[in-house]
Amino acid sequence: MSTPPRIRVGVVGGHAARGWARAVHLPALAALPDYEITAIAGTSMESADAAAEVWSAAHAFDDPYALMAHPEVDLVTIAVQLTKRDGLVQAAIAAGKHVYSEWPLALSATIAEDLHTLAEKAAVRHAVGLQSRNHPAIRFLRDLLAQGKAGEVLSASLTYSLATPEVWSQRYAALFDQTKGVNHLAVVGGHSIDMFRSVVGDITELSATLATRLTRITLEETGERIEVTSPDQIVVSGLLESGAAVSVHLMTGGPSGDGFRIEVHGRAGRLVLSSANDSLVGPQFTLHFADGTGAPVELPIPDRYRRVLPDAPPAVRNVHRVYSDLARGIRSGEPIEPDFATAAGTHRILDAIRHAAETGERQRLT
Repeated sequence: MSTPPRIRVGVVGGHAARGWARAVHLPALAALPDYEITAIAGTSMESADAAAEVWSAAHAFDDPYALMAHPEVDLVTIAVQLTKRDGLVQAAIAAGKHVYSEWPLALSATIAEDLHTLAEKAAVRHAVGLQSRNHPAIRFLRDLLAQGKAGEVLSASLTYSLATPEVWSQRYAALFDQTKGVNHLAVVGGHSIDMFRSVVGDITELSATLATRLTRITLEETGERIEVTSPDQIVVSGLLESGAAVSVHLMTGGPSGDGFRIEVHGRAGRLVLSSANDSLVGPQFTLHFADGTGAPVELPIPDRYRRVLPDAPPAVRNVHRVYSDLARGIRSGEPIEPDFATAAGTHRILDAIRHAAETGERQRLT
């Protein structure tokens, strides 16, 4: 059997020394024989040339649209923030390229659904940066629940706490503006809730409270105090599609965070997944099970969940799996997850949380 040709990737937002693409996307791609890093677009020709040299890319651009138009690019990775991404996903689809977009995909579920429709009509495969659902511990927990380890699920809860300084660089100012689409609900909420729903199933109805307790932050470069409109406390309660009760509390602020805790109560026992630190996209997890016969027992993550890049940081390993699945989808035409449909589903939950908090009315997602 002949080896299929490598998928040629153009990365929008590549840099030689810093950034999410440099830390995660490019190492994940370089470790996959399915791909060839062909082109990089940066904010200037100088930065693009430097990144292209580091990653042995044949082409460098200071214009992302030129990268998309190049005939030696099959897949476009868009690794820039939503605030700098206006029209880029649509342009990649219009150019007939497969596309991997960072999260958040859009400002709302409606726009995310439109992007999914565009990609499907153009017959291009698509992926989105909700890679935390690929974490080995998350996949192991998902499989245990599917196998009935906890029995019928009665309730499930997610808590996440993140330490947050009160002095920030100007480049992160959009995090604190609820209108920008990269605020705490979108970023912290999106990654956390998508990871959670991949384990316990979708939320079908919810009530929510959003609170902004840290009302001002200081910009490091200027000392300016700016108003915060993004919520730092996100509290949700409702029901899962199974009928089980569900609760979520995402909290940011203060000098100390304790990371993730997912607790699933079932008729046959209780599964608790907790992280060793408060990293949002790269935590290390420990899983325990209790069935009432003694103290909780740790369940080690089997090696079969860790075979790929075992020494790489969790975020690189998780993104590597998204790219591996995407390569399969490109070659077979079959859908993969997380894709734009996954993103639209997570955006629908976030939109419902926002609307529930604004109106005080319970939301039903169908």
